[in-house]
Amino acid sequence: MKTRIVIGVSLIVVVLAMANLFAGQAQTAASQPAQAQPALQVQPPILDAGAHRNPLKIALLHWYLADTSTVFPVGNQPYGLCFDGANIWTANFAGNNVTKVRASDGEVLGTFAVGSQPFGVTFDGADIWVSNEKDNSVTKLRASDGKNLGTFAAGTFPGWMAFDGQNLWIPNAGSPNGSVTKLRAADGNILGNFPVSNDPIAAAFDGANVWVVGQGYPGTVTKLRARDGTVLGSFTVGSAPIGVAFDGANIWVANRGDGTVSKLRASDGAVLGTFPTPNGGYGIAFDGTYIWVTGDLYAWVLRASDGAQVASKQLQSTGVAFDGAYVWMAETNYNRLHKF
Repeated sequence: MKTRIVIGVSLIVVVLAMANLFAGQAQTAASQPAQAQPALQVQPPILDAGAHRNPLKIALLHWYLADTSTVFPVGNQPYGLCFDGANIWTANFAGNNVTKVRASDGEVLGTFAVGSQPFGVTFDGADIWVSNEKDNSVTKLRASDGKNLGTFAAGTFPGWMAFDGQNLWIPNAGSPNGSVTKLRAADGNILGNFPVSNDPIAAAFDGANVWVVGQGYPGTVTKLRARDGTVLGSFTVGSAPIGVAFDGANIWVANRGDGTVSKLRASDGAVLGTFPTPNGGYGIAFDGTYIWVTGDLYAWVLRASDGAQVASKQLQSTGVAFDGAYVWMAETNYNRLHKF
C-alpha cells in the first residue's frame, strides 16, 4: 500500500512539472511576434471520370483518377460485342471467329470458329448467337464453353440482332425493301419475315416491341410488336442510322451520316431530341445512367436524361457493350477492346 502511495505522489509531481513547463513555453511564444504559418495544401479528391458516369464503379473501388481505359487484344477486326453475365464476346469480322473475354480481367478464354464475316453477337440467356454476314446465316454457340450448337439460315446480310426473351430478331440489310427475320432461339426455326425500313442493320427490344434501324434514306427506325411482327410505326431519325439501344423508357439511335444521336419515346416514337456526336456515330449502349456512343474518331458519353455531353475520348470504335459496371468498345482496326 505504501509503495502505491509513493508512486501516486510521484506521478502527481511529474504532471505538475510538465504543466508548468508547457505554461512557460506558451508565455514565451505569446511574447514573441506571431509568424505566418504556411497553409496546408489540401487537394480535393478527384473522381475518375467513369465514376461520374457510372456509380457502380465506386462500389468496385474504381473511383480514383486513372487512365480512362484498359486495352485487351482480341481477334481480327472485332465489330459486334455482347455480354453474357460474366464475359464479353466479340465478332471478329475478318477472322471468321468470335473471342470470349473474361470481363473481370480481360483474359481471353477462347476463340471459336463461326461462319464467314461475323458481324453481330447476341446473348439469349444461355447461348451466343452470331450473325454471319457473308453466309446469310447465324451460328449458335453454347456460352459456357463455346461449343457450336448449329448454324441456321437467315436473310441476306444479317446484322446486329435483338433477343426478346424467346426469339432472335435479325435485320437483313440485303433483303429487297428491307426485312427482319424472327427466329426461335430454342431450335433455330424461322417464325416469320417482316417488312421494315430500307437497309436494316440493327435491332433493339424494349420489353414488348422490337425496334429496327434502317440505313436507307431517309434514316428511319421501325417499331414492330414482338408477339406477331405487326408494324406499329416508322419514325424518321438522322442520316444513315446504325446503332440502337433502349434505356428503359426511350430508344436511342446513332446516326452515322450526320453525326447525331436521336432520342425517341418508346411508347409512341415521338422524337424527344437530337444531340450532336460529331464524326459519325456507330454503336450505342446504355449503362443505367448514360448513353455511350462509338464512332469514326471519337467515343461520346451523353446523359440519358437530357442528352447533354459529359465526356468524349478520341477513339475509332464500332461495337459497344455494358457489363454491369464497365463499358467495352471494339477498336476494329487495331484488333482490340477498350474497357472503360
